[in-house]
Amino acid sequence: MRKCLLGAWLVAIALVALVGVRDVSAQGRPTVAILDFDFGTVQQWWSGNQDIGKGICDMLVDELVNDGSFRLIERKRLDAILAEQNFSNSDRADPDQGKLVKIGKALGARFIIVGSVTKFGLESKEARIGGGVFGSRFGVGDVGRTKGKANVAITARIIDTTTGEIMVSAKGEGTSSRSGLLLGGGGGGGTSAAGAISFGSSDFHDTILGEATETAVKAVATKLVAGKGRLQNPSQD
Repeated sequence: MRKCLLGAWLVAIALVALVGVRDVSAQGRPTVAILDFDFGTVQQWWSGNQDIGKGICDMLVDELVNDGSFRLIERKRLDAILAEQNFSNSDRADPDQGKLVKIGKALGARFIIVGSVTKFGLESKEARIGGGVFGSRFGVGDVGRTKGKANVAITARIIDTTTGEIMVSAKGEGTSSRSGLLLGGGGGGGTSAAGAISFGSSDFHDTILGEATETAVKAVATKLVAGKGRLQNPSQD
C-alpha cells in the first residue's frame, strides 16, 4: 500500500514538474496578434487607396516570425475574428478595451500589437504632392518626377487585453541612405501597373521608400523583442 502511494506521489510530482516546464517554455514565447497599422495621419498625402498600414503590419510580422521571440497569430484566423467583432479601420490606433478583450479571448492571445504610420513618403524642401508644392512635407504623389530622400516613421504598442495596459511602446524611423525617385518611376520599381505598392516584393525593397520602410520596421521589431520580458512577468512591472 505504501509503495502504491509512493508511486502515485512520484507520478504526481513528475506531472507537476512537466507542466511547469511547459509553462516556462510557453512563457518564453508569448503569443501575440498584430493588427493592421493606422495610417490616417499620412493618408492626406497618399494619392492611392492602398492600405499601407496592412503592408507595414505584414512586414513587421515577417520580422518577428524570423526572430522567433513571439508566437504570431495566423493572418486568416485574425481577420475572421476581427470581422466577427466588427473591428473597423478607425479602431486601429486606439482600440476599444471591450473589443480587445473579446479579440484576445477568441484568439487565445493575451497581448495584441497595435501601431500607427506617422511618416511615409518623400522628404524634401519642396516635395511635389499630388500636383501641389509643399515645403518640407511628406508625400507620395508625382512618383515619377519628384526626387529626394524617403522617410518612414512608425510607432507600435503591445497591449495586455485583460487590463488594457500598454506593456511595451516602440518607435522606429528610417531614412533612405540615397536620394532618388520615390518608387523608381510610375508603375515600376515596387509598384504594380496601377501604381499600388507591393510591400513584399524585392523591387519595393530596392527603392528608397522600401529601404526607409524596412529600416523603420526593423527598429520597431528590435524594441518589441527587447521588451518581451515585461510580457513574461507582467506582475513585476
